[in-house]
Amino acid sequence: MKSSSTYHDLALLFLRLVVGAVFLWAGYAKLFIWSAPMEGMTDNMILLIKFLSIVEPLGAVAIIFGFLTRWASAGLAVIMAGSLYFVYFVYHVPIFTGQTSTGMDYNLLLLAGCTTLLAFGAGNWAVDKVLKKS
Repeated sequence: MKSSSTYHDLALLFLRLVVGAVFLWAGYAKLFIWSAPMEGMTDNMILLIKFLSIVEPLGAVAIIFGFLTRWASAGLAVIMAGSLYFVYFVYHVPIFTGQTSTGMDYNLLLLAGCTTLLAFGAGNWAVDKVLKKS
């Protein structure tokens, strides 16, 4: 029987891959802002989306490889806390909206994943662990 440490590392690797893939896709989806004219958006919103289109993929790659995992997950958790603010207080979306659209549940799950990585780190199967040994 495998030790609980192996399962722990496997679970953290899986969480890193899933959370990283979601943020990688989210950053990629924001790249349109660099080339398309944005009508109806304020300059601050355009600047924020440009900023997110850079930091989300960087944080995602760091989390996927387990490099500076706690720092990357802390930064992405702040982004998710900000998104929860906008979703709930600005757009007044409830936690669960039904079958056809997402509410705050998606954002809460990503925030939970980021805070879990922040609390437990990347595990043994990560660049952080290799750098610690040297």
